[in-house]
Amino acid sequence: MILSSSQSSQSPVSADEVNWENEQSPATIIPSLRAAQQAAGTVRNLPDSIKSALLNNLADRILAQQTHILTENQKDLDLMDDADPKKDRLLLNKTRIEGLAQSLREVALLPDPTGQVLLERTLEQGLQMQKIAVPLGAVGVIYESRPNVTLDVAALCLRSGNACVLKGGKEASFSNACLVKLIHESLAEFGVPAAAVTLLPTDRKFVNELLTATRYVDIIIPRGSESLIQFVRKNSLVPTIETGAGVCHTYVEKSADLAKARAIVVNAKVSRPSVCNSLDTILVDRAIAEEFLPTLKGPLTAYQVEIFADEIAYPILHNIGYPSLQKAQPEDFGREFLDYKCSIKVVEGLTEALAHIQEYSSRHSEAIVSEDTQALELFLNEVDAAAVYANASTRFTDGGVFALGAEIGISTQKLHARGPFALEKLVTEKWVIRGNGQIRE
Repeated sequence: MILSSSQSSQSPVSADEVNWENEQSPATIIPSLRAAQQAAGTVRNLPDSIKSALLNNLADRILAQQTHILTENQKDLDLMDDADPKKDRLLLNKTRIEGLAQSLREVALLPDPTGQVLLERTLEQGLQMQKIAVPLGAVGVIYESRPNVTLDVAALCLRSGNACVLKGGKEASFSNACLVKLIHESLAEFGVPAAAVTLLPTDRKFVNELLTATRYVDIIIPRGSESLIQFVRKNSLVPTIETGAGVCHTYVEKSADLAKARAIVVNAKVSRPSVCNSLDTILVDRAIAEEFLPTLKGPLTAYQVEIFADEIAYPILHNIGYPSLQKAQPEDFGREFLDYKCSIKVVEGLTEALAHIQEYSSRHSEAIVSEDTQALELFLNEVDAAAVYANASTRFTDGGVFALGAEIGISTQKLHARGPFALEKLVTEKWVIRGNGQIRE
């Protein structure tokens, strides 16, 4: 059953039912977590065709309710300082809503990752053994100021047979409540319990309760600031998959095509600075620093990018009159700016560049610009990051761009998932063994 636009737009959606800011916060979230766990069983058993139809239904509903979504989103935007770099992440507009609907349709088209037989064999005792991909169960996600994550997580979890528990930030409470209300309407149309997508109160007092709910939640995924990720890592009793902060470098090696390097650096920094795959530190080979750094003045000045330059880069940029220039402090390296800011360090060559990245990288996305094949291959082989680029912008690290559909985040750890954490990783394994009375001697 797919609603037409006219059917789904007959009446605006009120967010009050799921906006915890408008009612007294509960004493505990355990009943909600228990309901989500029970709903996971329903989602696990949904036919593949129903899961796809549900997501297409939701995409229709999102498009039909654009005006109301934008109204609720504006309530959140009005409460955030214009200077806050997170405001761009919070912002929804017509283009972004259309992109979210398209993403829902793309996820609906992806193959179901569950039920796949990963291994099959007959054991010596005559036992028939299979290893099968199965849903994780109840997936908890803690995130900040990004209402698109609400839809991305819900879509990926439902498509992979999981329930999800969403702990969004207070700064996106109106937006998240509105979107979850729409999700619940689509779930109801297909007979799926609303608890399959559970939005928790924004009150931070419930975070610890979520992180210790090992009986009801199967995995926790934090998506947000480094402080949030570290808090979850230190306090969670539930297994955790980190979607890490991005401290991303681009190294301009001495053989680089400087026009190509400028385009890559500028794109990585200014195309959308508030996201985790944007550029934070430019590493420049000393042999070309005098020639290359001045080429950045025009395009970076146009976006009022503030530069924190080391002792070699600073006089070069100062002498050409770069307007927003600071002397770099030690803390400006390894810093995720999430704004029109970046640091610059001049290095003596590839070895020093690799050493700097090794020390300061968050293992998210790293890039080299070079025309030296040997240097390119050494960089690609030696840099320890989820995504490593040769002659391209780090801004490409994205589940949609990688043809994985939407993503829950970019995992910077090495267990279970690394890089775009998408549909294919929202499963675990189950061993199924069929016998005929065998006993072990």
